[in-house]
Amino acid sequence: MSEASPRGTYLIIAETLRNEIQADQGGDTLPSEADLMNSHDVSRNTIRRALKVLEADGVVESAPGIGWRVVRGGDRRSLAERMTDVIKEDSLSVGDTYPSEAKLCERFGASRTAVRRVLAQMEGNGLLATVHGKGRTVRALPTRTARS
Repeated sequence: MSEASPRGTYLIIAETLRNEIQADQGGDTLPSEADLMNSHDVSRNTIRRALKVLEADGVVESAPGIGWRVVRGGDRRSLAERMTDVIKEDSLSVGDTYPSEAKLCERFGASRTAVRRVLAQMEGNGLLATVHGKGRTVRALPTRTARS
């Protein structure tokens, strides 16, 4: 990475790795953390944060003695995409209550930390609003372009 990113370098690396995994259906293991550090020119901590994002999204898993391997099958969308799609899947309208953190953790099998991270992104993007004492409500309906 030659310049700092306002989004977070680890998030950019995570998205790059996700795209590489989706494009390459053959490989089951990722390069070593050292190889990823060298290819992205970042620290081990940045690589580990990126891998933790992918792990929370169910894209990769840590395999002791092997490294990181790709999880095949299942829903390959990011946690952010799946949580945004809850609005459409649950037929929520502007002003409706969005599911609680606990329900989202259970629904997606994700950690509370990962769910909170995505909720913060959704609030920052204007999709959700926090109402004191009432939880989160839908503030706007998502607009999405088709991805291949």
